[in-house]
Amino acid sequence: MAASQDALPLRLERRGAFGLPALGASVAEARRRVRTILREWEVADEVRDDTEMVISELFTNAVRHTASELISCELRLAGGRVHIEVTDEGSGPTEPRQRTAHCDEEGGRGLLLVGLLSRAWGVRPPGIGRGRTVWAELAL
Repeated sequence: MAASQDALPLRLERRGAFGLPALGASVAEARRRVRTILREWEVADEVRDDTEMVISELFTNAVRHTASELISCELRLAGGRVHIEVTDEGSGPTEPRQRTAHCDEEGGRGLLLVGLLSRAWGVRPPGIGRGRTVWAELAL
C-alpha cells in the first residue's frame, strides 16, 4: 500500500507555538489550539487526547501557581514523540512536583496525571527571562 502524500513522515520535525494570557479562561483555548495543531499533523486521536490533557494540567498549574501575565506553549513532533513545553513568567513558592492528594481534596493530582500520560516530564529554567518551563514527552 502506498503512503499518502499527506502522511507525516516520523523523521520530519514539526513545531507549533502560541501564547495566551494567564487566565483560567485560557485553559480551554490552549486545549483547542493543541487539538488543532495535532490534527493538522495527523497525530492519532488517543495521543491527541492525552496531549490535550497534559497541556490542560500544565497550563492550569501555570495560571494558578505563578505570577504570570502570559503563558507560552510549544509543541514539537519528532523522533516518534510529541514534546510539550509550557513556560510561565513568574515563579511559584515551590518547584512543581507530583504529590499525593487526599481523597477529599479537589486538586493536587495534575502532575500525577502528567506523569501517567507522559514518557517523561520535568522542569527547567526558561531559555530567556524569569519563570520556568515545565515539559513533557508523549510517545506516538
